[in-house]
Amino acid sequence: MDDKKSNAMWGGRFGSGPDAIMEAINASIGFDQRLAKQDIEGSRAHAAMLARQGIITNTDADAIREGLLTVLSEIESGSFEFSAALEDIHMNVEARLKEVVGEAAGRLHTGRSRNDQVALDFRLWVRDQIDAAIDGIHALQKALLAQADAGADWVMPGFTHLQTAQPVTWGHHMLAYVEMLGRDASRFADARARMNESPLGAAALAGTSFDIDRHMTAEALGFDRPSANSLDAVSDRDFALEFLSASSICAMHLSRFAEELVIWSSAQFRFVSLSDRFSTGSSIMPQKKNPDAAELIRAKIARIFGANVALMMVMKGLPLTYSKDMQEDKEQTFDAADNLMLALAAMTGMVSDMTANRESLEAAASSGFSTATDLADWLVRSLNMPFRDAHHVTGALVKLAEDKGCDLPDLSLVDMQSVHDKITKDVFDVLGVHNSVASRTSYGGTAPSEVRAQVKRWKDLL
Repeated sequence: MDDKKSNAMWGGRFGSGPDAIMEAINASIGFDQRLAKQDIEGSRAHAAMLARQGIITNTDADAIREGLLTVLSEIESGSFEFSAALEDIHMNVEARLKEVVGEAAGRLHTGRSRNDQVALDFRLWVRDQIDAAIDGIHALQKALLAQADAGADWVMPGFTHLQTAQPVTWGHHMLAYVEMLGRDASRFADARARMNESPLGAAALAGTSFDIDRHMTAEALGFDRPSANSLDAVSDRDFALEFLSASSICAMHLSRFAEELVIWSSAQFRFVSLSDRFSTGSSIMPQKKNPDAAELIRAKIARIFGANVALMMVMKGLPLTYSKDMQEDKEQTFDAADNLMLALAAMTGMVSDMTANRESLEAAASSGFSTATDLADWLVRSLNMPFRDAHHVTGALVKLAEDKGCDLPDLSLVDMQSVHDKITKDVFDVLGVHNSVASRTSYGGTAPSEVRAQVKRWKDLL
C-alpha cells in the first residue's frame, strides 16, 4: 500500500506520508489485527443501525455487511494482506472493504470515530477473554474436585510456616484451591457485568449529530446498555484493568499451587508424582524428573502482574479523552490473556494426571507432633483444664517425646502421667491422625464427611 493511498484515508490534511520511524511507532496493525473479528462484528451492527435509522440505504448496508464477511473470511483463511501504512485493524478492514464493495464502504464510518470503534473492539475482545477464563477456571476446578473426591479421607500434614501443624485430608487441601478459583471466577464475572456497556456511537468524544440508535447496536452486540457519557466511553480502559487485576490474582493462586507441586514432587517429600507429559528430564542427570510445567506457571505471574502495572502506568496521567498513549493498552493485555489461559490449561493437565502418594502423605502427617493440638483439646474437654494450662502441659509432653526420639502417640501412659497424673488411656483415642481429621467436623473443616459435603456442593454449582 503506497503513501498516497494511506493519506487518502486521512482526507487532505497531510501532504506527504510519515517517514519509516513515524510509521513504525504509530502503527498498531502488528498486534491489533487480533481484533479483526470484533471489529467486523461491531461494523456490521453499526451498518444495520444506520440503515434502520435511514442514515444510509438498505442497499449500501447490505453490501457493507456482506463485504465485511468476505473480509473476515480472508483474514481467517490467512489470505488477507495487512498493511502497516494503514496503521491499524480498522483502516485495514475499511480499505479492503472499499476494494470489495466500492463506494458504499465510505458510508460505514458515518456517526462513529476510530475512538469509539477501538473502544468497542477492545471491550468485545476482553469480554470474550473473560468468558474463556471462566471456562478455564471451571475446568481446573473440576480436575481438583476429582482429586478431592478420590482422597476425601487420605491424611496429609497441614502446614503453617511450611512447618507441620495439624493433620488434614488431601481432599480438604484440594478444595482450598477450588475455593480460591471460585473467587477468581466471581471476580471475572463481576468485571464482565460492569464492563458490559457499549461505547459505540460516542464517536470521537462528544457523540454525533446523526440520529443514531445506540440502544440498537448495544443490544445487537450483547451489551446491557450503551455507555451514558461519551467522554468516558472513549477514554475508559477500566475494563482492561479489571481483567488484568482479576488475571493477576488468579495467576497468583496458580503460582501458589505450582510452588506446592514443585515441593511435593521432590525426592524429599514424594507427596505427588507428576506425569511425564508435564515433566522434563535432565541433560546430564538421568535420575531427574523436573516439574518444569509447574515452574513455568509459577513464573507467569510476573508477566501477568507486569501487564497490570504497565497499563495502570499508561493510564494514570492521561487527561480526557483519547490520547495515543492508549494504543499501548493492547499488547500487555493480549500477552496476559495468552499466558493466563496457558497457565490454566497446563495446571488442569497436571492436576488431572498427577498421582498422590497416599503412604507418603500419611507418614508425613503422622510425624512432627501433628496431633499436639488434639492432645491439648482432649485435656480441655476431659480434664476441664483451661486451654492455656493444656497448652503448657502439651508442650511439656512434646518436649518429652523429643527427648525420647519418638512422636506423641508413641509415649506410654506412664510417660504422659509423669507430666500430668490425671491423663488416662483415653487420650490415645485422639492421637491418631485419622481420629484427628475425623474430629474436625465444624463447617468447612477437614473431616472426610465435611470434605465430601463440599465436593457435592461444588459439583452441584459447576
